[in-house]
Amino acid sequence: MKFTDGFWQLRPGVTALYASEAYDLVASDGRLVVTAPTKVIERRGDTLNRPVLTVTLTSPLEGVIGVRIEHFSGGREEIGFDLVGAEPGHGDAEVVGDAGLLRSGDLTARVTRGAPWNLEFLSGETRLTGSGHKAQAYLQLASDAQVDPGPVGNARARTDGPRSHTYLHEQLDLGVGELVYGLGERFGPLVKNGQTVDVWNADGGTSSEQAYKNVPFYLSNRGYGVLVDHPGHVSFEVGSEAVERVQFSVSGESLQYYVIGGGAPAEVIDRYTRLTGRPASVPAWSYGLWLSTSFTTDYDEATVTSFIDAMAEHRVPLSVFHFDCFWMREFNWTDFEWDSRTFPDPEGMLERLHAKDLRVCVWINPYIAQRAPLFAEAKELGYLVTRPNGDVWQWDLWQAGMGFVDFTNPDAKRWYQDKLRALLDQGVDAFKTDFGERIPLDVEYFDGSSPERMHNWYTQLYNQAVFEVLEERRGSGEAVLFARSATVGGQRLPVHWGGDSTSTFDSMAETLRGGLSLAMSGFAFWSHDIGGFEGMPDPAVFKRWVAFGLLSSHSRLHGSSSYRVPWAFDEEAVEITRRFASLKLSLMPYLLAAGAEATRSGIPLMRPMALAFPDDPATAYLDRQYLLGSDLLVAPVLTATGEVEFYVPEGRWTSLLSGETRVGPRWYRETHGFDSLPLYVREGAVLPIGARDDRPDYDYLDGLTLEVYPGGSGSSELRVVQPDGVEAVFAVERSADRVRVSGAPGSWGARLAGGERIDSVDGRLELELD
Repeated sequence: MKFTDGFWQLRPGVTALYASEAYDLVASDGRLVVTAPTKVIERRGDTLNRPVLTVTLTSPLEGVIGVRIEHFSGGREEIGFDLVGAEPGHGDAEVVGDAGLLRSGDLTARVTRGAPWNLEFLSGETRLTGSGHKAQAYLQLASDAQVDPGPVGNARARTDGPRSHTYLHEQLDLGVGELVYGLGERFGPLVKNGQTVDVWNADGGTSSEQAYKNVPFYLSNRGYGVLVDHPGHVSFEVGSEAVERVQFSVSGESLQYYVIGGGAPAEVIDRYTRLTGRPASVPAWSYGLWLSTSFTTDYDEATVTSFIDAMAEHRVPLSVFHFDCFWMREFNWTDFEWDSRTFPDPEGMLERLHAKDLRVCVWINPYIAQRAPLFAEAKELGYLVTRPNGDVWQWDLWQAGMGFVDFTNPDAKRWYQDKLRALLDQGVDAFKTDFGERIPLDVEYFDGSSPERMHNWYTQLYNQAVFEVLEERRGSGEAVLFARSATVGGQRLPVHWGGDSTSTFDSMAETLRGGLSLAMSGFAFWSHDIGGFEGMPDPAVFKRWVAFGLLSSHSRLHGSSSYRVPWAFDEEAVEITRRFASLKLSLMPYLLAAGAEATRSGIPLMRPMALAFPDDPATAYLDRQYLLGSDLLVAPVLTATGEVEFYVPEGRWTSLLSGETRVGPRWYRETHGFDSLPLYVREGAVLPIGARDDRPDYDYLDGLTLEVYPGGSGSSELRVVQPDGVEAVFAVERSADRVRVSGAPGSWGARLAGGERIDSVDGRLELELD
């Protein structure tokens, strides 16, 4: 949101009051409080009729410093994000001469007394960023102010952003060569410099500026991140209004943000997810292939069974079957009742699907249609969000006359969860939590929450309510969502998928950009609609998307008005789906270990190159390739010709599919058939390969092969995490002429890449190098 008209002027109707100096510094109890008048105080009379900003610095966690900017502090306490990792006792505040200091771990905030206003953040003696002249401001907008709050939401659905008469903004310096990533799932360029980004959840598809998963956290390549603790509308100008700064603004009388230190980007994400919550672990079975009924297609149990049986006949391993919206009767969504016309025996059907060794997921959303009997029940009980006059808030967009559940009401939450418990009792294993973005502003909540702040936060309450029931009934580590909308903290409730794409190569590329942007925002587990959602992909798009989808953390075949079974395209599509589904399942010992690492550190399975190789400037803008785990480089083919350009960082990289090697740092151009893509293993990797390729949840140690790639020296460890969570640790020692591996006794072995497998003896083996 832009308030200025060029460098010197404000836009018509805008009044800005800037923090002009640090007039007073008070340090006590781990807090530094700064009085910042909006004019330099030159005489006593200047203190009269003069607004001030109160700036309070605290630390909720080692290496994290919070800044709260307030104009009036007498307002009610508004909701913020759940900072589940915040701890008391961090932060050491003092005033030394003309400097106020707050130290927390390796991060220091320093405020210099006097004018001009100067707040800076340092790691050791290195300045990371700072807030300088005309950076902190309280802004007042006249009713006719020429400021556009932006088309930040679904205007047609009347959920576009709020308009306020007062705002606060902060501007943090953007250094030469500094790049900004993150801000949630965004489908444009991975690097956010030069962009205006409005954090406001919206249902806009993958081809627009809108996003389902908005996260007011950005990651700088200069060794820090910034979280704006405001669940409502946050507008970012990333080197776009003031090209030397990142500006973020919120409506109201206060602004709270946190600067998160760490150094390398992975360490910043580690600290950020310590503060906002680690991703939960997800079960091994969820990594397998999911097949959906698709959205508006016709289906019943016979259709579902025919698809499942045909997948088996074509030897395409399937792990999860997903029932999309029409498992419920039309005009009734969401009433949690199977449509008896097409599914007269849901319990029996679910039992029959389980007998085929499948898990079952069903689609839900937080809305209740007026035609559903549940609507009258929820209205009577007061469980639906209301208008200020007490009427249930309703509209006809999506489901006729629908209202939405008020998750701020504990009784309403339990009521909704009881409906889910009944489905779990029937045999359902997982829920696709769709929607949660089109949340209006002309409403009142049970707990009195601000509608503006609840707009983005609503999805967290919704997904959390569902996830809690899954954990309660299925146990920790077995709960899995397939969620579309999210905000800060949503990473604790995996998995998330990329939303409504079109069935084109362009949309495949934008989908990948969205996933990589979300990864830079602390989300570890992510999926997307293989083949695209809207339209019918041509066979080339489908086959290329299959390879990409099955080299993602989670993999689902899903569409809108057409089925996504591979034989609907051509026979080769069946072969390609089988090939990459089997490849993924053989990589499960590697993938599940990467998932376990994500739950420990927040580091995503699909890692942007800039996250994995921060010291290589060539990776800074790469958004068409990624690391899957720590050792596999994946470059999806995004062209009809099969041509693909990709970059390999320093070292020797070996194709997992062909055994060819590439040496970096260097760009390569290759042409691949549908059964291939650039999939390269990092130099010095030890890649655990499972003995089975027909299911994701098997005994990984039974017949495990450790594939050893050239390079590296010294000692290292390899962890293999079993589906039951038990870890096996292998010690790897390299010398100039041999590699020694030791671990638990069993039927595991090892081989040099492309060589013969050698079985272990009493948990040990030795490989001779050429």
